[in-house]
Formats: sequence, C-alpha cells, structure tokens
Amino acid sequence: MMVSKAIGFIGLGNMGFWMATNLAEKVPVNSKIHVFDIVPALVDDICRKYPDRVVGCSSPEEVADRSDIILTMLPEGKHVKAVYMGPNGICSSDIRQKLLIDCSTIDTASFLEIKEHITENFLCASFYDAPVSGGVIGAEQGTIAFFLGCAEDNTKDIQELRQLFSLMGNRLISCGGPSLGIAAKLSNNYLSGIIAIACSEAMDMGMKSGLDPRVLAQVYAAGNAQNTICDTFNPVPGVYPDAPSSNGYQKGFKVQLMKKDISLALDMARRVGSTNVLGSAGLQTYKEASEDERCKDLDSRIVFRYVLGWQRELERRVKERELRLRCTLCITPI
Repeated sequence: MMVSKAIGFIGLGNMGFWMATNLAEKVPVNSKIHVFDIVPALVDDICRKYPDRVVGCSSPEEVADRSDIILTMLPEGKHVKAVYMGPNGICSSDIRQKLLIDCSTIDTASFLEIKEHITENFLCASFYDAPVSGGVIGAEQGTIAFFLGCAEDNTKDIQELRQLFSLMGNRLISCGGPSLGIAAKLSNNYLSGIIAIACSEAMDMGMKSGLDPRVLAQVYAAGNAQNTICDTFNPVPGVYPDAPSSNGYQKGFKVQLMKKDISLALDMARRVGSTNVLGSAGLQTYKEASEDERCKDLDSRIVFRYVLGWQRELERRVKERELRLRCTLCITPI
C-alpha cells in the first residue's frame, strides 16, 4: 500500500487527464493531488470530479511547492523544459529531496539538459524519465506500461515508483539508465506507427478482394501477423468497438504527435547509426496527414482514411476534372 503523500500532476491532455484521474481514484485517503494545465477548464473538470482529493494550482511552481512527488505529461521537449526551467517552473521551487518523473515522449537531449540542471542545483532530488505506452484507452483503463530510465537495482526509489505506477498502469519495465526510457519509447512508437500504415494497406487489399475486415482481423490474430494495432487499435472502423477508429478517430494518439515521435525516432537512429528503410516514407505519410484538416487532432490511425480513402477520392476527382477539361477543349471525342 502506498504511503499517503502529496502528489503533483502537470499536463492534463488526452493521456494525462486519465492518469491523474486514476491517481485520484486510487491514492490513499489522506493524499492530495495538486494539478496544473495551461487549459484551466481541464483543471476545473478534474477538481469538480474529485473536490476532496484534487486541488488546482496556478503554476508548475505552485504544484512543486505543495507536492512530494511530481509527475509531468506534456507534448514536446520545449514544453517540458518550460515547465521545469521556465519562469514559475518546477525548478523555481525548492525541490530538494523530492521525486520528479517526466512521463512525456520527448527528445533525449531535452531530458538530459533538465536532469543536469536539477542535479547541479538541487541536492538529493531524484529525476526520472518514464514515458508510457498503451494509448488513451490504456490510460483510461489504467493498463499503460511505464518505461523507466533506470536500472531496477540501481535506485533507492524503485519501490515507491513501482507503487505509484501501479495506480495508473499494470507494467513497469526498467530500461537501464537516464534517457533510456525515452529511447525505448521512441523505438516503440516508430514500430507502432509503421505497423499502422502496414495494417491499413493489408486490410485494404483484403477488403478489396471481398473479405470482411472483422474476418481479416481474426486471421491476423491467429497467424504470425498478430499485433496490438490490428487487435486493439485497428485502423478500420467497426473492427474493434473500443478503438478510436470506431469512434470517429477520437480519444486516441493524435496524428501530429505520431509525426513528432517518428521524427524524433529517426533523429535518434541517425545519431546512433541505425538503418531505417521504412522511416522516411512513414514520416512523410504522417507529416502529410497531420497537415490535412480532415486528419488534424484525430487519432494517428486516421492514416487508413488518408492513405487509402481520401487519396483515391482526390485522384478520382482530379481525373474527372481532367476528363471534363478535355471534353470542353474537344481534345477527345465526346
């Protein structure tokens, strides 16, 4: 059982809101959760839901002042750096002896810059990278996995971290050292994003051959093509009822965030000398989809619609326009 402590949570986006909600549901009775987000309505929502457990704060600094443990869940490295080292940031507070965990998926350089700043200025503060996997569905259901940037036998905080993470997820994987949790997550998201494109293409060819997509999903699950994207996050609407695709591609991992993560993964690959045959094509696909107003802010598996649906519709319309133009100019017989 986790000891009652004051917990801070900064970043109440699609993932963070549900992670904080699970904390509010499961922390010891006397614990308080202090929250902050740049969108006040998100803070108000969770405070209304748990008036005796969750307290809204006006800045990251206030969260840090009032908390023993501080978690951050933010979109990009620049946001994490601002929350920790910017004006009224976490490091504006005296965070000596405190436990800090960043669950964001960012570039390793930003994390290491923050860690160096904390190490130099706050004796005995502990700062870990622990990005998560499992999507919004996993965050809501409390089944996400944490990739901890530390060797399990090399931290005094492991028991407390294990207890804390168990309130929000069901798995902790120790990845070896500072920033290696992020490296693991970028590798994971690169694979997930590429699989989503491959799954979309495979489903499309099967469906065009006359197969029901639900039957195709069963085939993949029974064979060596089995994977979580096909099983739980299938990009084809109607295959898996709880998947974002079956719910208007809402409440998922935004397509622009997938573009960001694959870009970061390819940067990491270049830095370490890794070869990525599929990376450039995958990144270009997510870049184009993230800039399409029909896809923006929707779940990244919207690539099924972008690559295989809307693109063909656009090509059809272009051909129709060309035909009408030829007819008008009498280039071809009518």
